[in-house]
Amino acid sequence: MKTEIELFDYTNHIMKELQKGVLVTTKDGDKVNSMTISWGTLGIEWGKPIFTTFVRENRFTKHQLDKNPEFTVNIPYGEFDKKILGFCGTKSGHQVDKIKELNLTLENSDSISVPAIKELPLTLECRVIYKQKQDPDAITKENREKCYPQDVDSSFHGSNKDYHTAYYGEILRAYIIE
Repeated sequence: MKTEIELFDYTNHIMKELQKGVLVTTKDGDKVNSMTISWGTLGIEWGKPIFTTFVRENRFTKHQLDKNPEFTVNIPYGEFDKKILGFCGTKSGHQVDKIKELNLTLENSDSISVPAIKELPLTLECRVIYKQKQDPDAITKENREKCYPQDVDSSFHGSNKDYHTAYYGEILRAYIIE
């Protein structure tokens, strides 16, 4: 069962959890993948509620989003197994079926093809309405040096060498899975 929520009544909770980690889930064909994120924005653009996620160029999630521009944001609400966020933040969907490995429960979405994750029940269903690759020259030197060190191999799972693409997802539905 899904209980619809008034999105902005939950803004404080969403932003606090985002700082600790939430999942972005993608789907291409029958391959579902979840990645832990702690960078994102929640707001209004073009008169629509938007969740913007930032995905590095080398990530499997980017490959998925470029093929199917839909995603869910899966946010802890209540008790949950914290190893989910650790595993999804250190393993790549290129090599591991994270959903299978963690035995996560997929819940069909109502407005997009990407499922929600029952274990992190506060869910935003999003459809990408704009994307933009970061311009390295537009990032401050301080943030470039801190967040994009160029002396780290970009194939390493924790690599920070690659820049991000911002995916602006219109939030089509917001709910809590009961």
